[in-house]
Amino acid sequence: MPDAPGHKKTVNSFDVARLAGVSRSAVSRTFTDGASVSKETRDKVIAAARELGYRVNVLARSLHKQKSDLVGVVAADLDNPFRSEQIDLLSKGLLECGFRPILLRGEKSTDVADLIGSLLQYSVAGVIVTSDTPPEEICIECLENGVPLVVVNKRDPGAPVDRVVTAFEDGGRKAYEHLIASGCRKLAVVTPERSSFSINGRALAFEQAANDGGVPVIRIAWGAQTYDGGLAAAEFVHRVRSEVDGVFCTADYLALGVLDGLRHIHGLRVPQDIQVVGYDDIPQAAWKAYDLTTFSQSRHDLCEATLDLLMQRLENPDLPQQVRVCDVHLVQRATSRGPAGD
Repeated sequence: MPDAPGHKKTVNSFDVARLAGVSRSAVSRTFTDGASVSKETRDKVIAAARELGYRVNVLARSLHKQKSDLVGVVAADLDNPFRSEQIDLLSKGLLECGFRPILLRGEKSTDVADLIGSLLQYSVAGVIVTSDTPPEEICIECLENGVPLVVVNKRDPGAPVDRVVTAFEDGGRKAYEHLIASGCRKLAVVTPERSSFSINGRALAFEQAANDGGVPVIRIAWGAQTYDGGLAAAEFVHRVRSEVDGVFCTADYLALGVLDGLRHIHGLRVPQDIQVVGYDDIPQAAWKAYDLTTFSQSRHDLCEATLDLLMQRLENPDLPQQVRVCDVHLVQRATSRGPAGD
């Protein structure tokens, strides 16, 4: 709806970030005493703020201080290289924005709602969830208490909270397309027995693309999203070896185990005998021992989007619910042949 005549639109830090070509967190750091920001970025932000007539909302900041400078981060599977790097980046980003992260582990035996509830007792400024999707009730409680909640790579909890997701369905389809372009015609998808929202979405998109293409695909759901889970899954891949020439692993951590199992236990050559594609592009995927073809979902992009949404919500609690989607892209390495057998 256009502004009423004579009414000047309030300029917020998101407007400044857009004009300056920087992230929302960079704007926050520029106006936070002691926060780390480069001179080039600071100059861009100051110039954009002057052009737009932006002023820091000191009153809002003072009211915010009645809570705390703590931001709760609920995470699970910290032994997973992708997750540990993601949490590291989020922690550093929160510190740069003038907040102190408090980490709670949301493992299988814990109730994510109880963890978030305990954070509310500390009057946290906000909550970021990367473990299980929180139930609608605790999301609503956060909203009623004025505590922004951002969920990362999780399904919609049914409450109007902000979400950051990667384009995992696109990644699943592209994994199928890459294996087909690499000459594969009999496929398998390896996924944990207990899949998360995004991991199951990758598997389903891969299977749907294969079904649409008339290509047979076998689902191997086994164990946990770990190296040992992948090692065990390699046994199942070997059992159906005559029916499989290309494997999509829905997480790199699984793929590393699959590769070691196929090569060192079952004596298969990759990619000559069978091709393998992963998903995540964890640092180990680039190690020479693996050299894994995979799909990259940038931890930096996820972190930047998460912090932007959190800061926007802190500054303007009445914003509509937002969903930020981060792209994925293929990283071609030695475990697949690539188009035309390259």
